[in-house]
Amino acid sequence: MTDVPLWQLSASELSARIHAREVSATEAVSASIDRMQAVNPDLNAVVVDLSEAALIRARALDAHSGDKGPLHGVPITIKINVDQVGQATSNGLPALKDWIAAEDAPLVKNLLDAGAVVIGRTNTPEFSFRIDTDNPLHGRTHNPWGKHISAGGSSGGAGSAVMAGCGALAHGNDIAGSLRFPAAANGAVTVKPGLGRVPAWNPSQAAERGMLSQSMSVQGLITRSARDLHLAMPAMIRADPRDPFHVPLPWRGAALEGPIKVGFTTEMLGNALHPEVAASLNDARAALVDAGYALTEITPPSLADLAEMGIRALMTETQAMSGPDIARIGSDTVRAIFDEYFRQFPPYATDDYLRVLAARTGLARQWSLLLAEYPLVLTPFMPQPFFGPGRDTQGAEGVHEALASAFWCTGFNFLGLPAGNVPARLAALDTGPQPIGVQIVGQRWREDLVVDAMIAIEDRIGPMAPHLWSRMG
Repeated sequence: MTDVPLWQLSASELSARIHAREVSATEAVSASIDRMQAVNPDLNAVVVDLSEAALIRARALDAHSGDKGPLHGVPITIKINVDQVGQATSNGLPALKDWIAAEDAPLVKNLLDAGAVVIGRTNTPEFSFRIDTDNPLHGRTHNPWGKHISAGGSSGGAGSAVMAGCGALAHGNDIAGSLRFPAAANGAVTVKPGLGRVPAWNPSQAAERGMLSQSMSVQGLITRSARDLHLAMPAMIRADPRDPFHVPLPWRGAALEGPIKVGFTTEMLGNALHPEVAASLNDARAALVDAGYALTEITPPSLADLAEMGIRALMTETQAMSGPDIARIGSDTVRAIFDEYFRQFPPYATDDYLRVLAARTGLARQWSLLLAEYPLVLTPFMPQPFFGPGRDTQGAEGVHEALASAFWCTGFNFLGLPAGNVPARLAALDTGPQPIGVQIVGQRWREDLVVDAMIAIEDRIGPMAPHLWSRMG
């Protein structure tokens, strides 16, 4: 037994204690709700409080005598851009505040079927397409490390909530970094799944998304502990016929002969690498070597092309398919941000766009060949510590720092490869302690290898949450 507050336990620890009948689902959920009510007023991470329904479900789970799912009684949050029956899928937009879902999205159903309990829904920027989380419907989400650091986006509410202790797991999604940016900002852990890994669809959507959005956008989880991804992601990836392109593979792939080779790079295409970011990469590298991985410095293939093509192709589709809605129902702030996006990442003309989509296969082949030799690649995520709130509203320089300099991010959505983010250092900056994350890219459909490597880093360096809680109180 332990005297650690239940809300501080990882999902894995909490699940084990619930299954051992040391803790009830009601006790676990109540503890997270109490924590949420204590800290969320300052954070604005959870913008829809589902405490009452969560306690009803928890009591029903406690009364259930059958087999318990892997997430039985584990408190979680869901991002407000995904359908949850009876709730608004607002996507941070006042115009959609009454867009009520009639049924659950596949990932919500999967998590509920595994026994999870939803205590609230988390904030996102308008259209879920910013690296910062603020919107005119629910307002700004704050980073629990301090209001001088952005909570990241677009799953900023998820990252802030889970690190503050508002639930043991937080759902998020990622089309250009929206899982990894909040993980990096808040000191959390995530793995962006690869193409087709988690079944995805919003039953409430009025039309199908563009093909590039379908192939780049993925659903995932943000956690405080890397091991929690091994607990929860197998439930997330369960097949659902509503996603016809889901890939029905098990979470764990075949074991690789050791030592597993890891490619290592600090290449930032001319962006200066902050000393604390360089130190975090060295710390992660040392942790992997200590764990038995074989690290080799590599030259990443076609990195400049990957950095440019992925984001410009996405902006091409976004301008064509979402541009009218951005102009019609977006705020002045988000319209100005998209204007700057389109200036820095100019949408392609039709012929060029088609050529880029064709060239995508060649880039994917180059990375497939690299990953055949090095099943994992350790990279920077951003060249500098995470920026302050509203940085992407500060013109060309702000958008460059917030998005363009993080080119390691969007490219792996473009290629459909898994990529994780794990904190590797607690930097002592003038503004105060701040977590610094690194990225690990993996072979296609080998998220399990990425998570194993993140566990090795976390085991040596330690999780960030205890450092945060000592500051928060």
